[in-house]
Amino acid sequence: MRTALAAIVLLAAVQDPAPKPVPFAGTGVKSVEADPRERHLRNVRQLTYEGENAEAYWNEDASLIVFQHRGEGIPADQVYTVKPDGTGLRLASTGTGKCTCAYFLPGGKRVLFASTHGVSEKPPAPPDMSRGYVWLLHPEYDLWSADLDGKDLKRVTDAPGYDAEAVLSPDGKRIVFTSTRSGDLDIWTMNLDGTGLVQVTKDLGYDGGAFFTPDGKRLVYRAYHPKEPKDVEEYRSLLAENMIRPMALQIMTCDLDGGNRVQVTANGKANFGPYMHPDGKRILYSSNQADPKGRDFDLWLVNADGTGNERVTFTEEFDGFPMFSPDGKTLVFCSNRHGPHEGSTNVFLADWVE
Repeated sequence: MRTALAAIVLLAAVQDPAPKPVPFAGTGVKSVEADPRERHLRNVRQLTYEGENAEAYWNEDASLIVFQHRGEGIPADQVYTVKPDGTGLRLASTGTGKCTCAYFLPGGKRVLFASTHGVSEKPPAPPDMSRGYVWLLHPEYDLWSADLDGKDLKRVTDAPGYDAEAVLSPDGKRIVFTSTRSGDLDIWTMNLDGTGLVQVTKDLGYDGGAFFTPDGKRLVYRAYHPKEPKDVEEYRSLLAENMIRPMALQIMTCDLDGGNRVQVTANGKANFGPYMHPDGKRILYSSNQADPKGRDFDLWLVNADGTGNERVTFTEEFDGFPMFSPDGKTLVFCSNRHGPHEGSTNVFLADWVE
């Protein structure tokens, strides 16, 4: 991500109010008990302590982390940045609507995120769980950027339907994101100002959560492509209601034009949050493949060709959203471990051990 920030031309600034004060101060670094089975992790420490925290990602020099948080007084996810020592917490979103999937723009002085605040300051309603476990694809989500204090807010996408799950290419020139603008859940890329749209995936089903490989030439992502008529019918029915059931996602890689597609996992379980090691050869991801009941998600490491699958974490709770620092020495991830109550999710750091 070497592109000068001054060269970025985003869409016109939107006249939104300054971020509202948000009462969240639950950060600070504390070492936690190690699990001897987690041989790849050393010096595990907890970074957040309040509410629900997820999708924590590094900036280009590992001096800042961006993540989403909700909790007491904060009814829906908002975007924050913090230093890896737990200091310097800042609200980078508006404090309104609901946010997801934040990522740093080149230079680390602006963040890119999806938010519903452009439609309403009030967060959208939660999913109807009478349909079982589903993800809501809020059609109000568009991509926005702001500085680290939530100011200078700029809109990046303004299309009907869901635009979210956005990250940047290693050279800082392209955004990859997931959108329903095609009528299906597909991966797209574009320039930083929203121009130069390219549709990457086109098969029926969900393709999303993409990251670029370290060389910027391929994408690693999660996918579900229904084949049986009943599965296709259910997928289309849920999508028409802006929902998806994320039960059988598999890890995939492909070229930037969608070609040379490789299915990395084929375990019939739910796999998501893939991120490639800086060596460009291995993928770290979250999966429930070890739990017959499908409730416990752990981190797994696999070669890009699908061989050498290895379990990395062993908690009986959720571990997910892993991301290596650019030098591959430090891992940031989110976990239910050491939470104050069942299901509490926090941000953790660990030294990576080969």
